[in-house]
Amino acid sequence: MSDEPTGVDIGGIDDIPTRGSRIIETPSTRIAIFRTVDDAIFAIEDRCPHLKGPLSQGIVHAHNVTCPLHNLVIDLETGRAQAPEGGCVTTYPVEIRDGRIFLQLRSVNPAKVA
Repeated sequence: MSDEPTGVDIGGIDDIPTRGSRIIETPSTRIAIFRTVDDAIFAIEDRCPHLKGPLSQGIVHAHNVTCPLHNLVIDLETGRAQAPEGGCVTTYPVEIRDGRIFLQLRSVNPAKVA
């Protein structure tokens, strides 16, 4: 197994403020990259499953983001909305190597409404 990182190098961890986000545009979607207070990095589709709001503009807390339009809470690890609401956003794998973020452009769990 190779020790080389996989995915696209999208920058350093310090390029994203703590409890902040960064946007990556692809030909098919916008991906929001989040940094939590414990320096975990997550990548999800930048679109709330309900009102299509920009999750990148939401409030990051623990390993969640709250939609800025209607307070729906999304789990950054799974992409699932917290109950009692339903819905899900697509998540993307990231790898951290030497302080750099490598994004896999293939989704782990395509968004499905539960």
